[in-house]
This record gives sequence, structure tokens and C-alpha cells, in this order.
Amino acid sequence: MPDKPTTAAGYAPDQLARVRATCLYLATKLGDLMDELIVVGGLTPSLLIDQEKLPSDVSPHVGTMDLDLGLAFALVGEQRYQAVAERLRAAGFEMDTNEEGNPTRQRWRISDPPVKVDFLIEPDEPAAKPGRLFPLTKDWAAIIAPGLHLAFQNNSLVLLEGKTILGETAQRRVRVCGAGAFVALKALAFHIRGENKDAYDLFYMLRNFGRGVSEVAEQFRPLLPDPAALRAVEHLRMDFLDFEALGPRRVAEFIYGRSDLNLQTDVVEFVRSFLEETSP
Repeated sequence: MPDKPTTAAGYAPDQLARVRATCLYLATKLGDLMDELIVVGGLTPSLLIDQEKLPSDVSPHVGTMDLDLGLAFALVGEQRYQAVAERLRAAGFEMDTNEEGNPTRQRWRISDPPVKVDFLIEPDEPAAKPGRLFPLTKDWAAIIAPGLHLAFQNNSLVLLEGKTILGETAQRRVRVCGAGAFVALKALAFHIRGENKDAYDLFYMLRNFGRGVSEVAEQFRPLLPDPAALRAVEHLRMDFLDFEALGPRRVAEFIYGRSDLNLQTDVVEFVRSFLEETSP
């Protein structure tokens, strides 16, 4: 899989709309199975934060290159994953390939240029390794994502309407990771892989969701003392509370392509406020 762009400049303006249209199309095809799938990853901020009503000093979210869908582990236990795979194929999705041309069982694609869909899961197995593949069928797998269960505890239904990736007019409600769980998942992911985009997504949510940091903290507090949420708090303290720490530096690198003291200080202050509002 090619690395994600390390700066905002690498994200095409129309890609977010195409990913959103793919999500809407999937919702029309998976129907009753959508209750056991949840939108996570880079599409989430634009679904939770109205991009048409941003303050004048706030830039729109840069979007995402692909669609990340979390799978409830119950879906696997009931072996309903076979139905998902069958519907994906019937809807025109095909398995993606890597740079060597080999199939990637966890990633599917549709349209040209392609929009890609990654599936994530959190097995109930202590030895499960983050980033590894969890086999679902002989030709379908999901990426192991620590803390994914938090998204199934903190989420909301969001109305998607407009054109699908095939140009159809439609509207469906999709389950989307909540702001509190999103911050936790991004903190966990950033600590594991250190991607600039994860740091940016985390900061964007804290800065722009709802009434501010207090509303994100309000959604996060019920997730405590879940061990995954506690780990996320530890990672935020380690990676985001100094303006020269990894988190603030990589937010600045993503937005400006270089360090920026003012922005890095803002990142620290937003994370510090969040941690103060979620501490016992």
C-alpha cells in the first residue's frame, strides 16, 4: 500500500466527495448489515463537523484518500461476513492489489479512478497484533485496529444524501464514530504508526467539533476506565503535551510542511484542555 500523503497538499479537493459518495453507495447496498459496520478514519471529521458552516478562520477538513469501515466482532461470530463479501462483489467492488500486483484481502475498490475501502476489526484476542490481518473468508480479511470497540460505544447516525459513486440520487443514515472515540482511536493509531495525518485529524476534531473541547470530553468520559481509553490518555500525554513533541510537530508538518510555533502551541493547549476535562 502506498504511503498516505504527509502534507495537506497531497489531498485532492474532490477526493473527499468521492469517498463520501462511495460510503452512500455502500449504505444502499449493505442495508441491514450497516448496523454492524461503522465509519471510522479520515471521513469522520467531515461527517461530524458541518463543513458548510465553518467559522471564517477555520479551513475545511482536507478529507481522506479512502473509506475506513469498522466491523463489529459479533458480525464475525455469526459468520455474516460472508454476506458482506457477497454484496460487495454484487455491487461492483473488487479486491484491490498492492504495488506488486498481488490481491489485498482487506481492501476493496470501485470506480475509475478508484475509491478504496479498508475494513477494520478488533478481535477478542489479547495476542492480536495491530496492523495485522484477521481472516474473514478465504479471500477477505480485515485490519486489526486496537480500540475499535470504543467506536461502537460512542457513535451517532448521520444522514448522507446526494449522489452515490455511480451517480444515483440517494439518502441513507450511516453509523459514524463519535468525537470522543475518534480522538481515542487517533491517539492509539498515532502512537503506533506516527502518521502526520492522524495527528492532524485528532487536532481538527478537538478544535472544531460542536461547542468545543468540552463537548468532545463529554463524549469521551463515559469510555473511561476502559483500558483502551486509558492507553489513549497516556499516549496523548506522551505525544502531545510539549510543543516540540511528535504530535504538535507533525500537525504543523501536515498543514504547512514545516514546523510552526503558533500552531504547535495551539495543539498543546487543545490537548491539555481535553485532558483536564476528562481527568477524574
